[in-house]
Amino acid sequence: MTISTLPQTSSPASQTTALLKAENLVKSFILHHQGSVKLPVLEGVSLTVEPGECVALQGPSGSGKSTFMRSLYANYRIDNGAIWVNHRGDWVNLPQLKPHELLEVRRYTIGYVSQFLRVIPRVPAVEVAAEPLMDWGVEADAAQDKVRELFARLNLPERLWELSPTTFSGGEKQRVNIARAFAVDYPILLLDEPTSALDATNREVVMQLIEECKAKGCALVGIFHDDEVRERVCDRALQFGAA
Repeated sequence: MTISTLPQTSSPASQTTALLKAENLVKSFILHHQGSVKLPVLEGVSLTVEPGECVALQGPSGSGKSTFMRSLYANYRIDNGAIWVNHRGDWVNLPQLKPHELLEVRRYTIGYVSQFLRVIPRVPAVEVAAEPLMDWGVEADAAQDKVRELFARLNLPERLWELSPTTFSGGEKQRVNIARAFAVDYPILLLDEPTSALDATNREVVMQLIEECKAKGCALVGIFHDDEVRERVCDRALQFGAA
């Protein structure tokens, strides 16, 4: 599939080695149940992320960190600005992509570790976590073997691997989500509080996984409320102001 791109004069293709470049993002919400008040959240926020770099989003609650993260994944449509992604050798601007083009970028280029797992009844955890790798064309057995290795590293009890995550604890669901994303060698990885429900042992595993991704040249952006994790894996921070 060929994805449409903006004219090369508008893209950063010849100007940077970065994998992700957000330029002057503007995003507001309209509070329809409160007199249609317009609430500005992002006002000209920019970020460039190089291969092998991890950038922390820092700031108080309500300052726009999660909105910025969701905008980078195109879960939120921005009001203005550009989100350039180096997708399979071409620069694409996420806000201008058609839905099927955006899905392809998410399949091959941008991974996302959410705090929450979309639970699918009756589908075993190992299959849930292997799905993105299988979308890359990896055979089911090989994809599930890789996921099992990650489950073992993350200390997810083996008795749970073939069960649906429907009744898993928060920490167990988070580990399934982590394995689901880290099984694939995404060039860009977005991390939304990836250790929020984990104990010290599994936080250490996640830090190791992040360091391994950086060594492979992955560009990471994350929200880390755990000071130890942020200080160890992040190279710098993008600061957000007060709400």
